[in-house]
Amino acid sequence: MTGRLTDKVAIVTGAARGIGAAIARAFAAEGAQLGLVDIDADGLAAFAAELGATGARPMTAVANIGERAAVEAAVAAILARHGRVDVLVNNAGINVFADPLELSDEAWQRCMAVNLEGAWHMIRAVLPAMLAAGRGAIVNIASTHAFSIIPGTFPYPVAKHGLLGLTRALAVDYAPQGIRINAIAPGYIETDKVRDWLAEFPDPAAARARIEGLIPLRRIGTPEQVAHAAVFLASDESAFSTGSVLTMDGGRSVVYHD
Repeated sequence: MTGRLTDKVAIVTGAARGIGAAIARAFAAEGAQLGLVDIDADGLAAFAAELGATGARPMTAVANIGERAAVEAAVAAILARHGRVDVLVNNAGINVFADPLELSDEAWQRCMAVNLEGAWHMIRAVLPAMLAAGRGAIVNIASTHAFSIIPGTFPYPVAKHGLLGLTRALAVDYAPQGIRINAIAPGYIETDKVRDWLAEFPDPAAARARIEGLIPLRRIGTPEQVAHAAVFLASDESAFSTGSVLTMDGGRSVVYHD
């Protein structure tokens, strides 16, 4: 353990699996005290037990981040135990893809509630404590969908574009008070969602090869690689970084023509 987050209290949303779980593991290894938030009670309990076996003692809160009252209750419980929040990682998100004219109002609202409004609910809940302390680091897990469009993925990119705007606007407003707000934009990452998506193809191996062929580094990223970036942005090593977006997509977003 290098201790880059020693004694810092960090909240990670969507922590039960995938990128969120990888970030939580990395934060624990760096000495952070964790508050883990997820809507999946069973998955969250299982992951907390896994971390507990390594010596970590995470606090868990089951909440739908799309509901402001649930978020405020979760953050209040973490503050009651630790007295402060030094780091927030807004990782929780859901995929909502549909034909624009066939998209239901409910699906639109669910996409925005979790992928955009949920991040704002979390930020609004932790900001008072961060402002009182005069410091804080917030990391929003956006996506390359925040600046590049894949046909057929509406309205997900709309929410992610909004998350990038939220990151930049709040970063400027709260920089004078010592709050740093940055984002990470992952591309294809080896999560359960990506594996399940690839498994839907008639030839999953061929589908994976096609995707990897689009990426200059010729491979799909790992949750752990995103977690390393989150540690950097949460730590004092990135003390002069705010309003920035760290893209992790193997170079895909800079390719103009395949």
